[in-house]
Amino acid sequence: MTERETARLVISKTSEEQQARAREVAIAVARALDGAKCEHIVVLDVRELSQVTSYIVIGSGTSDRQIRTAAISAEEAAEEMGEATFRSNRNEASTWVVADFIDVVAHIFEPNARAHYDLEMLWDGGPEVEWRDPKAPRGARAMHSPE
Repeated sequence: MTERETARLVISKTSEEQQARAREVAIAVARALDGAKCEHIVVLDVRELSQVTSYIVIGSGTSDRQIRTAAISAEEAAEEMGEATFRSNRNEASTWVVADFIDVVAHIFEPNARAHYDLEMLWDGGPEVEWRDPKAPRGARAMHSPE
C-alpha cells in the first residue's frame, strides 16, 4: 500500500468514526429533549444535503421556559459525550432555540414557529434516524445516552 493510499484510508476511517460519533451525539440530544418532555422529536441525517452539519435534531416545547430547559438538557447531554456547544441562542421568551454542536444542530421550537419554518420540509431528503431506545417500554421516556 502506498503512502497516499494509507493516508486516504486513515482519513476515511477517521471520517467514518466521526460520523458514527455524530450520530451518537444526535441520538443523545434527541433523548435529552425527550427527557425534557419535548414533543414530536425528529433526527434527520443531512450528511448528503448539508455542507455544514451531519445531523439535525428538531423538537417542540410548549413554553419558552421548557424550550430553554430543553436546550440546556441537550447541551448537557452533548457535553457528557465530550462535545462542546459551539453556539446557542437561549434568549428569554424565545419561540426557537438553536444549539450548535458542529456535526449536530438541535432546533427546539414552539409549535407555531416550527410549523412556520418547517425545517422537516426544508431537509426533506434527509432520512429520519431512529433515536428511541428499542428496549424501553412503549410510551416510556428514552434514556439520555445512546448505546
